Amino acid sequence: MTRTIQRPVLAANWKMNLGPTQATEFLREFLPTHPASAERTVILFPPAISLAAVREALRGRPDIQLGVQNVHTEEKGAFTGEISAAMAAEAGAAFVLVGHSERRHLFGETDAQTAQKCARVESAGLTPALCVGETIEQRERDETEAVVLHQLRAGVSAMSDEAVRGMIVAYEPVWAIGTGRTATPEDASAVHRVIRAALVELAGDGALEIPILYGGSANAGNAAALLAADQVDGLLVGGASMSARTWATICGS
Repeated sequence: MTRTIQRPVLAANWKMNLGPTQATEFLREFLPTHPASAERTVILFPPAISLAAVREALRGRPDIQLGVQNVHTEEKGAFTGEISAAMAAEAGAAFVLVGHSERRHLFGETDAQTAQKCARVESAGLTPALCVGETIEQRERDETEAVVLHQLRAGVSAMSDEAVRGMIVAYEPVWAIGTGRTATPEDASAVHRVIRAALVELAGDGALEIPILYGGSANAGNAAALLAADQVDGLLVGGASMSARTWATICGS
């Protein structure tokens, strides 16, 4: 299923934070400060256990979309603790993070698994937000472009061209995630241009509409500058998205 995704895209990845009670309290504070707008897309990626509470709190606010942070490569089975893409769709998710750096580096997720997950997300009618990015060691060896393109091409390798044209890509330099270090707007633009060119090569001119987000210590202080950068179509925000006040500021940037 291909969705129309209005740019800019502001996506909040709460990681393993904000359980159902805290998530509900967050939205009670956030929603009055963020009027509905057709000029941007706001996506919340709560922990899976908080998805139902967030969905309930968002009744009457179809402008805010929901996603999950991860799904399994299989449709069902004896995989204790996991959720499938089909389950995520039934629970109200529209988007799925795939290949986040923490999944790759803390849990050992491989490029082959990201490809399987993107394909599974497509088959469930959901939209993947494929994350790509280099470590500081790879950056210092001038391998940024090679690493990012390898992760991108691997991730979309089992998807249809139509689904690729309807996805989201997030560039998240690993060295800038949770470290306080942020790529400059110029740094982000340079990598985003490389990603854009590869997407067009893979899926044609329709790929010009794929939102490419920047993720990596984005916050209320640098959001506007990053969003103004060439080819930066939005932000994937971690820590700064867990404060309702800060998130409202970012969403209004």
